[in-house]
This record gives sequence, C-alpha cells and structure tokens, in this order.
Amino acid sequence: MQVEQTLKDGLKRGYKVTIPAADLEGAVQAKLDEAQPKIAMKGFRPGKVPMALLRKQHGPRLLGEAMQEAVDGAVQRHLSESGDRPAMQPKVEMQAEGWKEGDDIVVDLSYEALPDVPELDLSTLSLTRLNAAADDAAVEEALASLAGTARTYEAADRPAEQGDQVVVDFQGSLGGEPFEGGSATDHPLVLGSGSFIPGFEEQLVGAKAGEAREVSLSFPESYGAKHLAGQAASFAVTVKAVKAPVDAPLDDALAKRFGADDLAALRAQIAERIGVEYAGASRAVLKRALLDALDRASSFDLPASLVDAEARGIAHQLWHEDHPDHHGHDHDSIEPTEEHRRLAVRRVKLGLLLAEIGRKAGVTVTDQELTQAVLNQARQYRGQERQFFEYVQKNAAARQQIQAPLFEDKVVDHILGLASVEDKAVTKDELQAAVAALESEDPISA
Repeated sequence: MQVEQTLKDGLKRGYKVTIPAADLEGAVQAKLDEAQPKIAMKGFRPGKVPMALLRKQHGPRLLGEAMQEAVDGAVQRHLSESGDRPAMQPKVEMQAEGWKEGDDIVVDLSYEALPDVPELDLSTLSLTRLNAAADDAAVEEALASLAGTARTYEAADRPAEQGDQVVVDFQGSLGGEPFEGGSATDHPLVLGSGSFIPGFEEQLVGAKAGEAREVSLSFPESYGAKHLAGQAASFAVTVKAVKAPVDAPLDDALAKRFGADDLAALRAQIAERIGVEYAGASRAVLKRALLDALDRASSFDLPASLVDAEARGIAHQLWHEDHPDHHGHDHDSIEPTEEHRRLAVRRVKLGLLLAEIGRKAGVTVTDQELTQAVLNQARQYRGQERQFFEYVQKNAAARQQIQAPLFEDKVVDHILGLASVEDKAVTKDELQAAVAALESEDPISA
C-alpha cells in the first residue's frame, strides 16, 4: 500500500491511497482457496472443482468482496499509522474510470482530523458552589401547597371569584347553531384554572348561583378541532352553584393521604425532597460555571464538519420546540443562524475538551452504570419497559445517547475534584435566581 498526501489545510486531510494489483489478486486467491473445499458442482466431487472453473463462476463476486475489504483495511491501516482520528466518517472514493482487473486500486481518502486538545491545569480553576438549606419556611410552603392540592369546595353565598369552583350547564353555538361537543351539564369548573377556552372562565367571575350568562369568545387559531379553530362562538351558561376553596387541614390525616405515617414524617419527607431539589439546582449552576471556565481557558481549532452538523441539529431541535405539533422530518430544510453556530462552536469545543480530559483520566462508564441508566429511562414507558430495554441493547446509537451524559457527569466530577471549589450559603430565592439566569442566557447550550 502506498499513501500520498494530497491535502493538509488546518484539520482537513486528503490522501491518494494505492493498493497494488498483486495484493488484490492475493486476496482473491485466498478467498478461492478458502471456498474450494465447500463448493460442489455438477460432475465434480466437493472440493474437487478445478480452480479455473471456480474463478470463472465465483471470481467476480469474490473480487468485489476483496476490493471492499482491501480498501477498508487500507483506510484503517493509514489511520492507525498516522494517529489521525477523523471527526466524522471519512470520505472514500475509488478512481474507477477505466479500471480493469489486474490494475492497481487507487482511492481518494479525505476527512477532517480531530484536533490536538491542549492540556489544562485543572487545579487553577476557581469555582463557587451555592448551597441553600431546606429551612422551615420552605418546608411549610411546600406543605401548604400539598394541602392546596387536597382542597375541597364548599357552597358560598356570594358572587364567584378567581379560584372558586362553579357548577355550570352550558350550550355552545356557532352562528346560532349548536355544535357537537359544545355542551355539558353539572360541569365543575375552577375559575382561573385555564382548563377552558381562553376568555370563558374570566366571563364567569362575579356570577351568582342561579344566574344565566351569555359568554362570547373565539376559539384559538391553534385549536385542536379544525372546524372550530378561529371560529367566533357563544355559550349559554347557567351557574348552578358557587363554591369556595377550602384547603385541607395540616394534620396526620393529610399526611396519610400522601403516604406518610403522620405530619412529622411528611415534613421530614418534604425536607428531604427539597434538599435533593436544591442539590440538583446547585450542581446545575456549578456545572455551568465550570463549563464557562473551561470555555474561557482553552482555544483550539474545531472540525468545521462537526460544528456544521451540531448547528443544524440545534436549529432542527429549536424549530420542533416552536412547532410541537409537527412530528417527523417532512418539512423544509432549516438553515442554522449565527446564534445556532455560536452555540454549536461552544458545544463541540466543550465536548472535545471533556472527552480528552476523560480519556487522559481513564474515566469510563461501567456496564452496570449504563444498565441502570437504561432501566431508569425504561420506567418512562409504562407497559413497554422490556421493548425499550431490548431496543437500546440492539441500537448502538441509542446506547451512546444514554451513555454520553453519564460520561460527561463523571468527567465533571473528576474536574471538580481537582479544582478549587468554595461553598457559599445562599437563600432559596438566590439559588432560584441563579438557575433562572442559566435558562435565560442559553437554554440549550452545554
């Protein structure tokens, strides 16, 4: 095999790879020798078919196999000897015009190599971890929220207010004609819940039991029933009862409704849950600060192909977030913006940096850790857990998608163990503000 470099421009590489005809002929002959004992032809005993006849009948197929294997092997040998790691699948094109059996194979090989990532002194990183305690006020607030979810409604002799429950009969009409699905009897509706069409609940505020009202509104343009979307409608509504909300008392009975032995045990469970939530929020803020620090501390060339693919992925992801009802890929091409490319540069840069830090530190994801992560995700698919698990087991891309964040978190833990991390006590509001700042800056960036 001969390799001649034809391009070296930044991370772009190009080579002309020549595989001698003699090597190809040797590979074909080896395949014929291997196949001969297994092939039977009419008039010949197994293993006694003449080589010339075998070559005539099976040579073209074996030649194709040998050519593919020779090219694949040549590419792998080149990458092994050069030490290059392609950023994406290398492009391999055979110079086939005029080629005939007995000629050398000439292949054009091109790819972008992964860059050399500079080594950072991770001990110089200085970070702050925000710690918020699950104090009594936070526990009582959460407990009151639970009591709110267990509230009941009692008859009130007054006009309906936001938060009240009204019991109504209604009949909807379009142009004076009733429409299917537009009526109900004895329907309980909490004003302000947003469970009805925008404008419906607001027009019942101030109504009294026994009162009849005419509610006029327009269905949203995005309404699920196409024949109603954007249509002006009126509803004849009779308010049959007005009920005020009554939160459940904070007692042992409430605790038992949520699976605790008593109120003290429920408070302890809430405090533990809040502590876990605060720890997760604190880690998110710390991780972003770490990634920002790594981004500032490093600079190296990035493969344009990776950046472009990442930018297109970001653009596609955000487009679907803006169009949640559109599934699949049957839409026009989505061109990345400069903002998408800026985020892509950051993602690719940090991805390569974390991968290199993890590689040098020997960070790995164990089979047990991966299996546990797959099982955790499988629980999201009730009734289909086994199918999901088997799908991941057979799909390398799906496994990689689950493994990647596990690897990243372990690398982050490794870096935090070397960096200087100062703990700072903050309030719940200060921690929440820090989390909100992350989402407002770059909601999808690494």
